[in-house]
Amino acid sequence: MALAENPIMFANNPLDRAGHLRGEADWLAAQLASDNALIVPLWNLQPLVLPEIQPGDGRDVGYLPKAAFGDAFDFERADRTLVFLGLNRRGKPFFAADISHMSNPEDMGPFKGMGMFEDLRALAAAGDMPRTELAILAQAKGMLDWHLRHGFCAQCGAPSQMLEGGYKRQCGNCGAEHFPRTDPVVIMLATYEDQCLLGRQRGWPDGMLSALAGFMEPGETIEEAVARELQEEAGLEINSVTYLGTQPWPFPSSLMIGCMAEASSLEVSVDEVELEEARWVARADVISSMRGDGPLGVPPAMAIAHQLMQAFAEGN
Repeated sequence: MALAENPIMFANNPLDRAGHLRGEADWLAAQLASDNALIVPLWNLQPLVLPEIQPGDGRDVGYLPKAAFGDAFDFERADRTLVFLGLNRRGKPFFAADISHMSNPEDMGPFKGMGMFEDLRALAAAGDMPRTELAILAQAKGMLDWHLRHGFCAQCGAPSQMLEGGYKRQCGNCGAEHFPRTDPVVIMLATYEDQCLLGRQRGWPDGMLSALAGFMEPGETIEEAVARELQEEAGLEINSVTYLGTQPWPFPSSLMIGCMAEASSLEVSVDEVELEEARWVARADVISSMRGDGPLGVPPAMAIAHQLMQAFAEGN
């Protein structure tokens, strides 16, 4: 049974990650050698984006066959950063390749004239790319970013080696194994009757308000993290917490856990280190602001905070 489409950006990844096969070196080598293999190049963690063929059709990710890379990327080098992403519905293997060693790939080599390397956050905000492709790019960026940050063993400091298609690194000195990590972040909309609490950080655009958020700490449940963050940032006491959904957030490697939280009162005490402002906003103002004609600046549709505010506006 397939999962229902998720309205949250960077969800809906269509690839079969084939985790049960990634440990088989021969199988991975055969996937990379296949004529069907497609490579997703990222330059400084920015994916290659092809231009629109017809205005209004939207843009596509530059998935390229291995042969198209020529000598721009040595697939045989042991120190290459190449990660297996999975198999698409037709069985074609997808890989992500870091080509940051190239100085200006848009104007040279195999990528000249093909398109542009663009920021993933800006791509999602533009809204002209299929969500399934954005989900694949979120996986690719998150994985390559982790490898670029974790080339050395955290236990002894020696260089580590990529294994299992990129989903493990192992130290050649002490043998310690390291695996990609995702940092959980709670993002929550506190409510009291017909109002919700919104805040803003310094430096945000004028009028912009959003849900409050913070990293979970070791030994915490999601509910405890929500209650702690709202207490720390706004002095709120929380009666209950309801889970709404999650969002992969590869900037660099977070999982946003969206929740609604019922407050026990309207009393607010803002931590001015964390927030510039926090205030209760009536549902009617949230509804009009979500339509674009209200008094608030709201988070873009790509953010799970938008989904939290939409759920509140709809009374869910």
